[in-house]
Amino acid sequence: MATILDGKALAAGIKAEIAAKVETYVRRGIKPRLDAVLVGDDPGSHCYAQAKERVAGQVGITFRLHHLPSGTAEEELLELVADLNKDPSVHGIMIELPLPRHLNRVRVLNALCPDKDVDGAHPVNRGRLMTGDGGLFPATPLSCLEILRRYGIRVAGRDAVIVGRGETVGKPLALLLLREDATVTICHTRTRDLAAHTRRADLLVAAAGCAGLIRPEMVKPGAVVLDTGTNPVSGGGICGDVDFEAVREVAAAVTPVPGGVGSMTTTLVMQNLLKAIELQLGEAKRGV
Repeated sequence: MATILDGKALAAGIKAEIAAKVETYVRRGIKPRLDAVLVGDDPGSHCYAQAKERVAGQVGITFRLHHLPSGTAEEELLELVADLNKDPSVHGIMIELPLPRHLNRVRVLNALCPDKDVDGAHPVNRGRLMTGDGGLFPATPLSCLEILRRYGIRVAGRDAVIVGRGETVGKPLALLLLREDATVTICHTRTRDLAAHTRRADLLVAAAGCAGLIRPEMVKPGAVVLDTGTNPVSGGGICGDVDFEAVREVAAAVTPVPGGVGSMTTTLVMQNLLKAIELQLGEAKRGV
């Protein structure tokens, strides 16, 4: 029976660490602040913004939500972003996605100050990830690494297979795992014989957004399985990309959904905010 990698429990410990670091900044006269920009009334975006506000409050970070009408002109949104970029009291900025269709997502994200981009969406931060430099990187891939580190799971020299090539999880996680000296394979919808790839993985990450995609016969006995999927379940709730109950009979360790990787992500956004402050003060260390 697999070890359950409990992201919820880990998040509680990380919040305590963040709160302690926030106190040190406050003593220096710096009050960490995160601003989120929400355009329109997408229910998922509202839910995510509320989750960030809740976690920010738990760790002592000031949270401000800028809620704009769905018909907001792109120029007005860009002006707000420019104002937040220039405001020294704002240390992190998030653009809640999706944006209404008349707004150019790429143009808006590219307008962010890279050192305030706590989602790691700006091209400069993507480039820093590619080159191995220090920067702000997406929270879900960082959550995967935190789980591995805090459970003492070795990454260097191991075969890692990621099922999913998205901009939010698959691609950035591949680069982060390469930094940790894993040998990385990315699979996707055009991959032939997916199971042949997943069965050789010491570390298997499901990031395809397809409920129950990873079945026990696709998992190498003794593998570590990280499930980043969040798929709605009829009647309410969510499930992952992994057939959890069956796979836990084969794997050495596996994350549940809910309670696994997803439970870490909002907390890692707050950790990114602290790194953003270090970048803005010129105190950040190179690397992740």
